[in-house]
Amino acid sequence: QVQLVESGGGLVQPGGSLRLSCAASGSIFSINAMGWYRQAPGKQRELVATITSGGNTNYADSVKGRFTISRDNAKKTVYLQMNSLKPEDTAVYYCSMKLRVGVLRAPNDYWGQGTQVTVSS
Repeated sequence: QVQLVESGGGLVQPGGSLRLSCAASGSIFSINAMGWYRQAPGKQRELVATITSGGNTNYADSVKGRFTISRDNAKKTVYLQMNSLKPEDTAVYYCSMKLRVGVLRAPNDYWGQGTQVTVSS
């Protein structure tokens, strides 16, 4: 059984930084894309950043220049470095990985449980 476990959320003042981590465990054959999404109260879940297996990255316009996504394939972990945080970044952040659990299995999307990020003075 595959599990994605996030860590690193918390309360930070505007202008501060946080680093989120998401580690995958279980029977995993390969991991394709990894990504971070967020959902603020009363809003739909939105894409924050993604990274392909080849290291290509994509960011939401609202976080470009402030957030950096990276991955460690050996550790099956994706990171999100968040700098210059703003109150509007407050949300539950979810990691997602498109992965295969066997050589003959098609890739599926897996999600973490979410970690709260609150930006407030």
